[in-house]
Amino acid sequence: MRKLLLLAAILALPFVLLEISLLPAPLPAPAPLDAELPPASPPDGMAIFQLPTGVTHRSTGFAYRGGSFFDKRDFAMTAVLIKHPKGDLLIDTGFGCDIDRQFEMLPFFVRYVTTYEHGKCAADQLRDAGYDMTQLKWILLTHAHWDHVSGLPDFPGATVLVPEAEREAIDKGGAVMELARSFRDVRYAAYKFGGGPYLGFPTSSDVYKDGSIVLVPAPGHTPGSVIVFVTLPGEKRYALVGDLVWQLEGILQREERPWLQRRVADADPEGVRANLLRVAAIAAKFPEITIVPAHDLRGFADMPKF
Repeated sequence: MRKLLLLAAILALPFVLLEISLLPAPLPAPAPLDAELPPASPPDGMAIFQLPTGVTHRSTGFAYRGGSFFDKRDFAMTAVLIKHPKGDLLIDTGFGCDIDRQFEMLPFFVRYVTTYEHGKCAADQLRDAGYDMTQLKWILLTHAHWDHVSGLPDFPGATVLVPEAEREAIDKGGAVMELARSFRDVRYAAYKFGGGPYLGFPTSSDVYKDGSIVLVPAPGHTPGSVIVFVTLPGEKRYALVGDLVWQLEGILQREERPWLQRRVADADPEGVRANLLRVAAIAAKFPEITIVPAHDLRGFADMPKF
């Protein structure tokens, strides 16, 4: 009997540990941010728009420690268009026009845990609205996972900006980068971070040299993940944090993804943790900055649709 009980305990241990990893475990509060809002001179006519392309069906228990698997949420799959007099910028693409075929190419474990609904792809939304595609200067990726790059083939000839680390990850990364790697005709342009510190991040890149769009490296989820800080005329500010967290609670409650999701989804969980705390410090000091996780519909609530 003792042997049977011991065997049962050994067999149950992984499940117990997995369950424990789902419980709330807030990270320690970061030190107060010792920085002021950086100056910016966004030009007249600059504007931001959301382009919703669909949703996946998840739960908060999937997204962060302490969430509930009974709290079902639609996770946003949304591209963001920024109009700028020096050329427009599309941040991520959401679901592309060919998402159904692309989905069948994804690794089994992704398809197994994912159900989705797709709407109109970003390229069709722009075309149907009469948008002049020649105004689109760049597509900027927060990172190169499937649900952020799906629409790249819909913009033939576009220049796609990624940090050098993400460009290398696309070429050499595992199955999670396979869709981005399969786009043979996509023109990636790798960039470096040559600017100074920005809101607690050690370096930055000012896209238009006017402070309106500033990129900071936030490696962890992928080697070249970035956060995009946007300042609009009138000083409205956004921080588009990509998949640093999947829902706002990750920042506001300092809750990481559960252990299994960290192991599967994050290239460097320690890097995610460090950057999560940096953004938590920003949110605490500057609540006027709208934090926009790529998959949280609430982050897009006050962002106009194109």
